[in-house]
Amino acid sequence: MTPSQIEIVNKTWRQVLALGDEAAKLFYDRLFEIDPAVRPLFTADNMPEQRKKLMLMLGAAVAGLEDLHALVPVLQDLGRRHVGYGVTEDHYDSVGAALLWTLERGLGEAWNEDVSEAWAAVYALVAEVMIDAARDAAA
Repeated sequence: MTPSQIEIVNKTWRQVLALGDEAAKLFYDRLFEIDPAVRPLFTADNMPEQRKKLMLMLGAAVAGLEDLHALVPVLQDLGRRHVGYGVTEDHYDSVGAALLWTLERGLGEAWNEDVSEAWAAVYALVAEVMIDAARDAAA
């Protein structure tokens, strides 16, 4: 990621945070719409907690872009844990699509090609680290 992309992500993340839980609701609604196979991985009664976890993890990833040496072990642990939840590599594509869709909706006029590329780079980094750790855990 470039310094410019990190700056864009940090700036737009503040806008997403202003949406609060609505951003997480948009994300999960979209995820379940585009990939109904992931729905059974979640229970209805834990969704408020799951939405909080999503926003906290995204916030940690954004904050960690300035210090990847600290962020990578957190993502690796997350990737290993997700194996136990039943997450497969294919799910990462759906999650990425739902995340970018959510960000586009949430950011409205602030969404442009640079913002899209910056967030796609963040998600690619996060997904790559998590998938690699999941593969190692499964091996």
